[in-house]
Amino acid sequence: MAWFILFVAGLLETVWAYSMKLSDGFTRPGPAAVTIVAMIFSFGLLAVAMKSLPLGTAYTVWTGIGAIGAFVVGIVLLGEAVTPLRVLAAVLIVSGLVLMKVSSPA
Repeated sequence: MAWFILFVAGLLETVWAYSMKLSDGFTRPGPAAVTIVAMIFSFGLLAVAMKSLPLGTAYTVWTGIGAIGAFVVGIVLLGEAVTPLRVLAAVLIVSGLVLMKVSSPA
């Protein structure tokens, strides 16, 4: 269950990163509010997952899910560039996440 909670926390990290971008420096109230709420829930779920997962594993996976999510959202919704090096970087991040999961005792 901790892994599922951690996954949702990572997805919420992607939500708050995207809504922060949309908030235009917290000058737009709607996206700014979504950012703050998603942050609170993301951090809260991370804390719950850390009750049974090692710190290094939980934090690394959480940030990795957020990084990959932001990468995909940037491409799909914001029209950011898809270059071979950016894709390679994303593949390396995902590879690291898989290794963290496989090597975790929990």
